[in-house]
Amino acid sequence: MSVNFDVNAQPRAAAGKGASRRLRREGLVPAIVYGAHQDPETVSVSHNELLKHLESEAFYSHVLDLKLGDQVTKVVLKDMQRHPAKPFILHVDFMRVSQDEKLRMTVPLHFLNEEKSVGVKLGGQVSHHLTEVEILCLPQDLPEFIGIDMTGLDIGGIVHLSEIPMPTGVTLAHAPDPDEPVVVIHGAHAGGEDEEEGEGA
Repeated sequence: MSVNFDVNAQPRAAAGKGASRRLRREGLVPAIVYGAHQDPETVSVSHNELLKHLESEAFYSHVLDLKLGDQVTKVVLKDMQRHPAKPFILHVDFMRVSQDEKLRMTVPLHFLNEEKSVGVKLGGQVSHHLTEVEILCLPQDLPEFIGIDMTGLDIGGIVHLSEIPMPTGVTLAHAPDPDEPVVVIHGAHAGGEDEEEGEGA
C-alpha cells in the first residue's frame, strides 16, 4: 500500500437530524467511528477534504489514518450516504481496524492488458460481469485492487470467480457460485442482432 490517507476529524457531541443539518451547513459531514471492541464515537469531517479523498479509488479500500486531536486511529471506510440528487455526502461510517483481526472489505477488480488480449486483437468484445469482490484479510494485507491479467484470454474465454488470482493473505469472503463468470470475451457480433431487433420492435 503505497498511498497514505489522513482524515482530519473533530469530536461531535450533539446528535439528531437538526445537529447533522447544522454541521452540513458548516461544510462538515457527520460520521461515526466504531469497531475494535470499543464504544462507537461520533465525529465530523470536512466535506471538501472528504470529496478530495474520494477522487482516489484507493480511498475506498485502504487503511486510513483518522486524526482526532493528537490521537490517530487506523480505520477503513465502511459506509457512506450520498444525497440522492445533489453532490453531497450526508454521513460516513468508519470502522476501526485491529492488526490481528481480519477485515471484510469490497475491493475493485482491475482488468489488466485487456486491449492486448488475444480475443480483443481478433475483434472480440469484452463483457465485465463483476467489477468488485468481497474479500477477507488482515489490515496489512489489504490490496487497493485485485488485478486480472487478460493477455492470454481468447474469444469465448471466461475468467470465473474461483479463478481470480488472490494476493498473499487474501481470500474471497464468500463464493456462493465459484463458477460465476467475472469477465468474458465474446465474438465480435455477439448480441448484435438481438440489439438491432430490439430497436426495431
